[in-house]
This record gives sequence, C-alpha cells and structure tokens, in this order.
Amino acid sequence: MRPTESLRLAWRSIRGHKLRSALTTLGIVIGIAAVIAFVTLGASLQAGVIGDISPDDQRNSYGWAADPDTEGGPLAGAQPVFSQDDLDALDDDGDIDAAYGYMPLSTQALVYEGEISPQSDALVAAGPPYIRENTLEEGRQFEQGEREAVVNPAVAGQFEEDLEVDDELTVALQGGQQTTVTVVGITESSEGLSPFEGFEPSPRVYVPTDPFYTEDAAGAIPGGGSDGGGGNGADENGEENNGEDTDENGTETGDADESDDALFLAIVVEAESADEADIDRAQESAIAYLESDESDASELLGDDLEITLQTSAELLQQLEDVLDLLQNFIVGIAAISLLVGSIGIANIMLVSVTERTREIGIMKAVGAQNREILGLFLAESVILGIIGAILGTLLGLVAGYLGAWYIDLPLVYPYEYVVLAIAVGMLVGIAAGLYPAWRAARTDPIDALRYE
Repeated sequence: MRPTESLRLAWRSIRGHKLRSALTTLGIVIGIAAVIAFVTLGASLQAGVIGDISPDDQRNSYGWAADPDTEGGPLAGAQPVFSQDDLDALDDDGDIDAAYGYMPLSTQALVYEGEISPQSDALVAAGPPYIRENTLEEGRQFEQGEREAVVNPAVAGQFEEDLEVDDELTVALQGGQQTTVTVVGITESSEGLSPFEGFEPSPRVYVPTDPFYTEDAAGAIPGGGSDGGGGNGADENGEENNGEDTDENGTETGDADESDDALFLAIVVEAESADEADIDRAQESAIAYLESDESDASELLGDDLEITLQTSAELLQQLEDVLDLLQNFIVGIAAISLLVGSIGIANIMLVSVTERTREIGIMKAVGAQNREILGLFLAESVILGIIGAILGTLLGLVAGYLGAWYIDLPLVYPYEYVVLAIAVGMLVGIAAGLYPAWRAARTDPIDALRYE
C-alpha cells in the first residue's frame, strides 16, 4: 500500500467521524493555544518594558541601601543613608556625569482651581536629569532650588479643567503643610520614569529635591532630618520659625540645616555614556566612595546594610526572570492538557481499531502487510495531532494578538514556538497512536473476519 493511499484512507476515516475527531483534538488545541498565547504575551510584555528604557536612561544606575537578604524589587527594605554632601562628592567625580537623590514623598491631596484630588503618593522629589527631555510632551525640566514641578497626564487630566504649563498647583503634604508649585512641564506618558516607580500608569508630580525635600519634607521623614520636624514649624515655645534655627536665647541663626541633614532613600548615578565600561566605572567609583570613611552614608550602613547599584536593564532582568518562571508554569499546565489530549487520541484510536476489526481482516486477506496496517492507523493519529496543533497555534496567535492589543503592548510573536507546536502535535500523534496501530497490525486475519 502506497503512503498516499494510507493517508487517503486515514483522512476518510477522520471525516467519517467528524464530531468524534473534533473532540479528540480538543485537548491538543487547548494545550498548544495556551502555550502560544501566554508565551506571546510574555514576549510582548518584555518588549514593552524594555522598550521603555530610553538611551538616556541606559546610562543610569539606581542605588539604595538595604539588608542584602531582603527579597523584593528596587527599594525593598531600603533605608535613607545618602546625604547631599555625598551626592555633591559623587557629582564631582570624574567617572560620574551626574548624581542626585530620589525620594517619594507622602501627600494628602492635590488642589487646582479649588478642586481637591486626594493623592497619597503622587509626589516624587529628584534631580532635574530625572526628567529626560525625550519624555516631555510639552514644557521643560524643573530647576533645582525652584518651586517648580513636572506632572504626568494622569495628574494633568484629573481635574475638571486640565492642568497646563505655567499653571499653579497646590500640594498638601502629610504633615498638613501646603506648598504651591508652578507646572513647567508635562510628560508624554503616565508610566513611571524609572524602575523605582515601576512602569504602571499612576499620577505623579515630579519636583526638585531642593527645596521640596531638603527644606520642606526632610524633617518629617524618619531619618530625613535631625530635628524630626517639618521645614516650617514652631520652636519649643510654640512660635513659628519658618524653618529657621535659633540659638538658646531664641535668636535666629539663619536657615535650618535640613538640607545638610536630609537623607535620601535612593540615588541615581549617571555614567558618561551608555557604554558598559563607563557604567561599570561609574558604579565602582560611587560604591568605593559611599563605603569609604569620607562619606556620610558609611556611618549609617553598619553591618546590616549594603549598597546596591543597578541599571534599568539589570533591574528589569528580575522582571524577566519572573516572566520566564510564569511562562514555564503555563507550559507545565499546557503539558498536562497535551497529556490529556494524547490519552484522548489513544482512546479513540483503540475504539477505531475495534470498530474496524473486520476491515483489518479483509485488508490482510487481500495481502496487506503488518507494516501497512501499522502505517494506516499511525497516519490517522498523526493527522489528528497535526490538526490539533495547527488549530491550537492559530487560536493561540489570535489570543496573543487580542491580549497584546487590549493591554496596549507591542506585539511580539515567538515563531520558534509555532514550529515547536507543530512538532509537538506530530509527536503526540505518534506517541498516542503507536500502541493502537501496533495492536491493529497484530490482529489475526481469521479472528478479524469472524468479528461481528
């Protein structure tokens, strides 16, 4: 019997039992579709997150101090240990282009044109380079020492009348203080600008660390200032001192030294370029200084804390590892579905052998060899496996496309998995049909002809 004849007979048998064949391949379809869909979404998510790293951000290293045994992402277990003097020293280092502090500040609400919007974590204090020019839709970066802010679209559009550049926005801090800022820029996206924020859209108001942290809020943050109070408070006699120190006689001695005492939770160190060698030199120089006796940070590190400096790519590698783990988990679940599907094919093929016992006897009586009977039933099971693989692949690709479109991710198809899916379908068909085909080939022709 020629191979083409075996395929024709196998296809005729499948078409003769359409519903049964469809239900038989369902397990294969579901398993392969799940693999293709979730691997597509995982690859698309990785491409979307990595695509958020701009060339300017690639030279940034993000640093914090925490117990090395602390598990979690950026800032997990971080303690404020970095002083402004430390940052100034790093900024003067020849291997470092810029260094500045990063500090999320607690707020109560944002107020614009008398409209109040409760916000608990909208304020982020950082250096001007944190707002990269290519992330701005309009306006400019804020300037250090000015009461200016850059907002993202989530903040600009949450009031009845949209915020625009040059508008005044009032920020109510957790301590009850209120400060007014001038909006000088609006970012093009509401996604986070660094791994410290994450990459999910969220309302953000970006302000310079000076004066919004070093003067206004440092004292209200644990470890942020020596006096433990806010920038504008009252002395021990209850008289307002507007952030100025007084001597023991109550005489004003000048501005409070919160800027000297303010400790940052995290820092950003910019290398001269995105070249790996430049980044390594910047990180080595920063860690060498911060762990030396010359730095203020070294006095607070003790034996429990360790400084970590990582680039966006290194931090995102943790996310990629999680995504890979999730993909492996999904593939494991899909493998169970494929196992169930293969059992279904084996079961149906055994039923088919039983139903066609008399036909097998007739074929053998007219000269069909065992290998031809084996090939006939094996071809039928392989065709079922390939059909399930093709349908599952198409369904998985469509599901991946719809998922990426719904989440608004760049679509990335893992074509290697498409080839793998077809191969798996063939292997499942062979594995599931091998025993039934062998059993059919071993059928005694005389017993088969007597079978009713």
